Amino acid sequence: MSSEAGTSKYHVPNLERALKIIELLAHNSGGMTSSEISTMLNIPRNSIFRITATLHDNGYLLRDDETKVFQLSQKLLFLGYHALTEESLVEKALDQMRHLRDKFGETVPLGVLHGHEGLVIEEVPGIHSFRFVLEPGRKFHLHTAAPGKAIMAYLSDAEREMIFAKMRFKIYNSRTIANLKDYQKILQKVCRDGFAIDFAEEIEGMHCIAAPVFNRHAHPVAAIWITGPSFRIPESQFTEIGKEVRKHANSISKRLGYGLIENKRN
Repeated sequence: MSSEAGTSKYHVPNLERALKIIELLAHNSGGMTSSEISTMLNIPRNSIFRITATLHDNGYLLRDDETKVFQLSQKLLFLGYHALTEESLVEKALDQMRHLRDKFGETVPLGVLHGHEGLVIEEVPGIHSFRFVLEPGRKFHLHTAAPGKAIMAYLSDAEREMIFAKMRFKIYNSRTIANLKDYQKILQKVCRDGFAIDFAEEIEGMHCIAAPVFNRHAHPVAAIWITGPSFRIPESQFTEIGKEVRKHANSISKRLGYGLIENKRN
């Protein structure tokens, strides 16, 4: 008897259904009604009603009273904070993010990998009246976003290959990286420079510069970056700003134990 077969008798059907609902909503950011969830998962509607009501009452789902659409709340995201690496990544990063924000005046987010996408888990808003906002819970594409490139560049070959298999190189404009071969060349450049660039590759007029954050095992667990309009973050300043972003990211990495074990990335 296989291990899976041996443990299946202990499974809780409604718990499995709840997990399937959460996973389905995670891939449908616009939300879904009970009827749509029932159809997609082939689960009786009365069961969907009871499970979504329970998840909603416990703060895991949001429900629009007019459209009856359910969406995931940020509760799972906040719980995930405490599962991230050593102690609290956010707590160790915030003051360095604020220093970076104060130096350049631009919004400074913190993000991690989330499957084959990236996920913003915190941000320090910029001080300008016109600024970009990337609230916690927002996802970003790995082939366009600077933080995605910054993290991907330092993953092991095996980890990268797993993510490459799921990536889709959606084209947004003439600057968007359109294929894996070009993307791999960019990742090599990131390793040489120590920082990554989003040269308005998805959103016109929006530039981002990111650097990876490492844990004590020299694994890239996150990235910080500055994001702002191209007229305030011009191409001529990419290198200067990139070095500063990397310096602040390195300070966070040291708090996570990076450098205590011999590393070869400096």
